[in-house]
Amino acid sequence: MKDDPVLLNTTCFVEHKKLEITCEKSSCRNWMDCPEHLNCAIIGAEQGPWILQDIGKIFGVTRMRICQIEKDVLEKLSKLKTKSTFP
Repeated sequence: MKDDPVLLNTTCFVEHKKLEITCEKSSCRNWMDCPEHLNCAIIGAEQGPWILQDIGKIFGVTRMRICQIEKDVLEKLSKLKTKSTFP
């Protein structure tokens, strides 16, 4: 791994965004192989809404698979919301 100028004790995506350098820390849970967004899902999300096709391209799956994942997540969130609602 190259020397990473990101400071210790700070959030890496903040520093990468400020320095405009691509993150090389693929072990980070926010890392994605997308240099145009500095390899960071958080930076990419801040740059506006994405279409399913773009998300699928980044993660190497089809637009339809992203749609299926989105549907599953929304169903799980709906169930969690229902469970946590008090009468």
